[in-house]
Amino acid sequence: MSTQNLDQLCAKFGWNIADEVHQAIGKNAENHITKSLGVLQEDGVYAFFLYQASRGQREKPGAGKLRDQARELLKEAGIKGFEHAGEPLAAVREYLASDLDQLLLAKRLLEQALIYARYHAKALE
Repeated sequence: MSTQNLDQLCAKFGWNIADEVHQAIGKNAENHITKSLGVLQEDGVYAFFLYQASRGQREKPGAGKLRDQARELLKEAGIKGFEHAGEPLAAVREYLASDLDQLLLAKRLLEQALIYARYHAKALE
């Protein structure tokens, strides 16, 4: 059994997300993170990654940073399908969606990291 502190991991990635998204899109970082959190909470992990892929030109640099940090969070947490994942949408479709416990854990980890990221982004402005 792993003794990894998952809240500490979410705090680390929450900071990374805020910092990288802020560097990529400036003052719109908090807004993009908040909208991403809403998509995750309402529609789930697959919709969250799909939302990042669907952003327009203005948000695309920040969405790419957020997607990459989210993928690394799930990889470091040992979430099924993300061990060697290059493409998060494929990892969710092909592995994560078939394991409800892992899917719910992934959603909870992403929610916590995005909540921390939203506050970090607000502090950066």
